[in-house]
Amino acid sequence: MKVCIVSDSHDRGPMLAAAVEQARSEGAAAVIHCGDLIGVNTVKASLKLGLPLHVIHGNNLGDLVALARIACGSEGLLNYHGRDATIVLHGRRIFVTHYPHYGHGMACTGDYDLVCCGHSHEPLVTRQPNVKGGASWLVNPGTVAGLGAPAATWILGDLETMDFQVRELPR
Repeated sequence: MKVCIVSDSHDRGPMLAAAVEQARSEGAAAVIHCGDLIGVNTVKASLKLGLPLHVIHGNNLGDLVALARIACGSEGLLNYHGRDATIVLHGRRIFVTHYPHYGHGMACTGDYDLVCCGHSHEPLVTRQPNVKGGASWLVNPGTVAGLGAPAATWILGDLETMDFQVRELPR
């Protein structure tokens, strides 16, 4: 199963939808958004693409009541998890947070196959050694909005092979 991992869309709905559309064209079956979505209008175009979105809010909260309301009426397409999330996709245990330091700590526990974070606007894909003697994947897709970064980025992840590729959106 392939997934689109994004973060820090900061009200740039067309940029988010472009990443989701590109990921869908490459076989992605779900979207993980690591926070700073901001307004609910940001997800409307992406929801029309038909992939389930797993969303946390990050530090730029926006209208959480409206986000929860849209999630309730989305027939499972928009899954709003609050501050962070533990989800299982394709048998993989995934933790989603906005903050890189929190993501690093959760990867070190060894409780997750994949930890996704955002906030820094800097993409990262690394294997993090954990306290159980193994390693967990820690990924940060950067910013799909391209704010304060050299490029607008997202990650295409393959949960079967655990391969994660940073992708850039054209500006």
